[in-house]
Amino acid sequence: MESIQTNALNSKYINSLLRPEENPFMQEMQSFEEIMMMYSCAIREVKTKFEVLNDDFSVRYKRNPIEFIQSRIKKPVSIAKKLASKGCPVTCASILNNLDDVAGIRVICPFIDDIYMVAEKLISQDDITLIEAKDYISHPKPNGYRSLHVIVEIPVFFADHTRNMRVEVQIRTIAMDFWASLDHQLRYKKDIPNVDMISARLKKCADVISATDLEMQSIKNSIYGQRYIPELKRESPKE
Repeated sequence: MESIQTNALNSKYINSLLRPEENPFMQEMQSFEEIMMMYSCAIREVKTKFEVLNDDFSVRYKRNPIEFIQSRIKKPVSIAKKLASKGCPVTCASILNNLDDVAGIRVICPFIDDIYMVAEKLISQDDITLIEAKDYISHPKPNGYRSLHVIVEIPVFFADHTRNMRVEVQIRTIAMDFWASLDHQLRYKKDIPNVDMISARLKKCADVISATDLEMQSIKNSIYGQRYIPELKRESPKE
């Protein structure tokens, strides 16, 4: 009988721990799960806009300005580190108030002018607000990294409320993405010998890839003409 009563008490205690209204930790966990769901929905909204644009170009102009689209949500550890580095509290409210890159989309384009075109088409839509633009194509990072970064805000409609959510969009060519992927892999490897020499070689590769992108753009313009002139206001990145 005593064993049964003890088990019942243990079960009651465990159940109380799992109820958010009685456990601050569970409250925070539930809030975190909801926030991650909201970021996932925001990604879906922005990703759909790019897919619609690509389909429209495919039918009307018989070509695709987007090769493929990738998306990701920052892992909890990365979120916590980012908040800590900014001197912000590591809470669910702090995530929404202080971070712009929890939700991320990477758009890969065939040509450089496609990058600016799809970015301009996105931010010109009525429900999109441009928060920030960093042009690492016109102003590459010292290591040779090139890409166009835009942070946008979009309203997401949930069951009982609407929330403006921010998404970071990185737009680059296939060649830029190839270089960035390899650079990321190499730089995160520990104990690399001759780091300076390798960095110099990577920078040289980035310059060669950039020259190739520009030449491919020129060839494309020679064949098809320059059908679209980008209108996106390019801002110099602030390092």
